[in-house]
Amino acid sequence: MISVPIHRQDGSTTGENYEFDPAELAPAVNKQLLHDAVVMYQANLRVGTQKSKTRSEVSGSSHKLYKQKGTGRARMGNKRTPVRRGGGHAFAKRPRDFGFRMPKKALRLATRMALLGKFQDGEVVVLDQLSIDAPRTKVVAQMLKGLGVEGQSCLLATVALDQNTYRSARNIPDVSVKPAGELNAFELLRRRRLVVTRDALDRLRGVAGGKE
Repeated sequence: MISVPIHRQDGSTTGENYEFDPAELAPAVNKQLLHDAVVMYQANLRVGTQKSKTRSEVSGSSHKLYKQKGTGRARMGNKRTPVRRGGGHAFAKRPRDFGFRMPKKALRLATRMALLGKFQDGEVVVLDQLSIDAPRTKVVAQMLKGLGVEGQSCLLATVALDQNTYRSARNIPDVSVKPAGELNAFELLRRRRLVVTRDALDRLRGVAGGKE
C-alpha cells in the first residue's frame, strides 16, 4: 500500500494521507518499456527537415576537369565530385520522418509504470486542491517553495486544463503544467518532481484501472 501525505497549497499538510494499492497502476516497473516509450516520444518530436546537396545539385560544370591520361596528375572527374571542396555530399541528407508508433496498450502501461516509479522514488507531492484566481507567477513560485520543490524540475498535474495555472507557471524555469488526460511516460519522466492534485490523481487511477 502506498501512502502519501496530502498538502495544502501553502505547503502545510492536511493531516490526511492519500492511499492506494500500487497494483492499480502496474504490477512492476519495466525499465525497457519506459525506455522504448521515451525514445518514441523523442523521435516524434524530431522535425526531420535537414537536407544537403548531392553532386547533381551543387553548382558547377559537369565536364571532366582535365583529360584522363597524359598530364602526369591523378585522374579527376568534374568539380562537383564529393572529394573536392565545394562538391556535393556522397550520401546527402534528405528530409525524413523519424516518427513511429508503439501499441496503445504498451503506451498506457508505460504511463502507469512511470507514475508508479514516481511514487516509489518519493518524488510525488499530492495537493488537496489547486486554485489560482488570476495568472500570477508569484503564486505558483510561493507554492513550490512551500512544498519544498523550489529550484527542481517539476510537473504540475491538474484534473483539467487550467489557463490561470498554466500562465502562472510558464515563466518559471523547468516547470510545466499538464492536465491528467494529457500525461504520458515522457512528460512524467522528463521532470524530477510531480505535484498532482487529489482529483487529478483520482482520474489517473481511474483511467489506469479501466474505470473510465
